[in-house]
Amino acid sequence: MGTDKDKDAGIEGRAKGGHARAEALSAEERRASARKAALARWSAELPQATHEGPVRIGDAEIMAAVLPNGKRLLSQGTFLRALGRSRTPKAGTGGSSNVDGLPFFLQADQLKPFVSEELRLSTTPILFRLRTGQKTVGYEAELLPMVCEVYLKFRDAALGKDKKGQVPGQFRHIIEACDMLMRGLARVGIVALVDEATGYQEIRDRQALQLILDKFLRKELAAWAKRFPDEFYREIFRLRGWEWKGMAVNRPQSVGRYTKDIVYARLAPGVLKELEDRNPRDERGYRKSKHHQWLTDDVGHPALAQHLYAVIGFMRASSSWDSFMRLLDRAFPRRGDTLLLPFMSDASDSA
Repeated sequence: MGTDKDKDAGIEGRAKGGHARAEALSAEERRASARKAALARWSAELPQATHEGPVRIGDAEIMAAVLPNGKRLLSQGTFLRALGRSRTPKAGTGGSSNVDGLPFFLQADQLKPFVSEELRLSTTPILFRLRTGQKTVGYEAELLPMVCEVYLKFRDAALGKDKKGQVPGQFRHIIEACDMLMRGLARVGIVALVDEATGYQEIRDRQALQLILDKFLRKELAAWAKRFPDEFYREIFRLRGWEWKGMAVNRPQSVGRYTKDIVYARLAPGVLKELEDRNPRDERGYRKSKHHQWLTDDVGHPALAQHLYAVIGFMRASSSWDSFMRLLDRAFPRRGDTLLLPFMSDASDSA
């Protein structure tokens, strides 16, 4: 059995051998090797985002995502654009290649004195999947202000205490972008801190939700009008393997449950809960009106029509109920991701 010294020598020898082999490769062979390594990384099992959305900081819009472990990410492409970087990583790297432990936008020799060890440890790109399943690259959200600070410290050092120095031209637009980002982050940050400290955050979120609901739902009940095409129900029957006898025949109780899940639970955050509060069941289990009668003409009904048009298209393209639900969940996830619980329903509740 070899000693630890022997093992270390073996590892060092393999590292040197690998470096020598890399040096012996042509430029094309090295590019092919890099592409192969990138494909291997992409083919690995990647985490999929649970939440996504744009973050506005000043004039910049950066796509954000949250992974199942709670890690907040910013997409690489919008991250770079926010920094004023027009260039992208070299082809074949998959956006995940660092040199000297740093990504390409921090590799300039002039910047390195301002890169902290904490930042160096935070710059590893993260490969993940969007909720659509698309593969992409991101950075931890905390990286953005840390990178901006590097460029701003470099600017301050270049200008000097008397402010008579000059910043190299190739860095000026990036520094301007970083300055605007840091100003925007400062404004957003202080508001978030005040909201959290005072408990206003919960009220703010409720008010934002109420604004959505007010746009979707009317204050008073509107007259009934047919909003659900017959084809919507006919396709449910086909996919469930039931015999279709037309609209004149009462539909199974489960159709109401399907309608809630397929339509109202996916229109907008909180819409289904608000509808059930405004349109409750009576002591016999019936509702006095159709849910769609509570939707507004300018927002609610157009959103319902657009959603139904897409849903019916998915139904037509599906050969089974399971395949339809997979398409639906991918394109229109339940708002708030509320689990559908079993409950009684009836034909009067189906639309």
